[in-house]
Amino acid sequence: MAEAGQRLILAFDYGTRRIGVAVGNELLHSARELTPLTARDGIPDWNVVSRLLKEWQPDLLVVGLPLNMDGSESEMSTRRKFGNRLHGRYGKPCEMVDERGTTREAKMIAREAGHKGNYRQDSVDGIAAILILEGWFAHQEGLPGGRLSL
Repeated sequence: MAEAGQRLILAFDYGTRRIGVAVGNELLHSARELTPLTARDGIPDWNVVSRLLKEWQPDLLVVGLPLNMDGSESEMSTRRKFGNRLHGRYGKPCEMVDERGTTREAKMIAREAGHKGNYRQDSVDGIAAILILEGWFAHQEGLPGGRLSL
C-alpha cells in the first residue's frame, strides 16, 4: 500500500442502474473517468468490480454519499452499504464523501461539451465520479468538500 499523498484511488458514483467510476492519483490530484458499471437494483456484477480492482490495484476507495442540504443523510443511504461491501469484499480502505450537487454539475459540464441531454443513453456518471474524487482531493487540502467516515 502506498503512503498517504501517493495513493491510487478509485471513486464511485453509486446508482441503482449505473455506477460511475473514476481513477485518480493523489500525488498529481488528477482524475479520469472509467467505463461505468451496470447495476441491477443497485447491485453491480461483482466479477466486473473484482477485475476493475485487480487491474488498477487502488490503495483507497471513495464512494459519494448524497446528503440533504442540512447535512443529514438522504434516502440513498444504500451507498453506505455499497461502500461497506467494497471494503468487506476487497479489504481496501473506503471513505464516504459528500457528493451534494455532483450530478447537477456533471450534467452542466456535459452540456457545455455538447451533450444532447439523453442521460440514460449517454450517462454522466463517470463525470460525477471525477467530481466526487476531486472533492476528496480538495478535502485533503483543507478546502471545502466533506469526507465522511464509513
